[in-house]
Amino acid sequence: MHFTSERHLEDGVVEREFTLDEIPGILWTPGSASSSAPAPLILLGHPGGLHGMYPRLAGRARHSAAEGFASATLELPGSGDRPRSASTDQARAALHRALEAGEPVGQDVIDALVLPLVERAVPEWRTALDALLALPEIDGPVGYSGGVISIGIRLALVEPRIAAAVLFAGSFVPRVTFDEARRLTIPLHVLLQWDDESNDRQVALDLFDTFGSKEKTLHANMGGHTGVPQYAGDAAAQFFTRHLK
Repeated sequence: MHFTSERHLEDGVVEREFTLDEIPGILWTPGSASSSAPAPLILLGHPGGLHGMYPRLAGRARHSAAEGFASATLELPGSGDRPRSASTDQARAALHRALEAGEPVGQDVIDALVLPLVERAVPEWRTALDALLALPEIDGPVGYSGGVISIGIRLALVEPRIAAAVLFAGSFVPRVTFDEARRLTIPLHVLLQWDDESNDRQVALDLFDTFGSKEKTLHANMGGHTGVPQYAGDAAAQFFTRHLK
């Protein structure tokens, strides 16, 4: 991990950009974090395009820092300045054609679009976790929040250092993700926008029903994809406070 910049934000949060094996990322730490009082870590997922997602990611990180958590994020494979995949671009084009025609999106298209992303992103997140937890001001337990739900499920399933997860409901879910959801047992807090124009509500409900966790909460709010109310974020922060502190 190589830090490339450092900024001190007004609320005492330290924001550091880094690269890890040429993958861009950002780490936010609260001003209270130190080697004698390390902060628990939350991994911030997102749907891709670190630069475009920065305002929302920084907002989530600063909210978490106010609760005493460090936060970190990575650029997804094929996003930002990272090399694109021809097969993924083809699958994305097929997805858009189906949506524009008002046709159902075939499972083969979903698998071709999402599964290669999961296969590449999850090992990168685990490598990042190794590097982040080696920093003296950061410690476990670790939480995962948001992003592509299939990545979050796979990562939480294979990474024992993740103790709890906040997942953002999404409808383009490969079949294998449902199988993995049945085996997931950590505490879960799932956010669902009831009128999300980008997601199939029933798929999100079916996936929630599939989760094997004994503690799982579905937090559904009226509104579209970007209309998540502030109090939903507050509830997610309370969830992490219960499980990571």
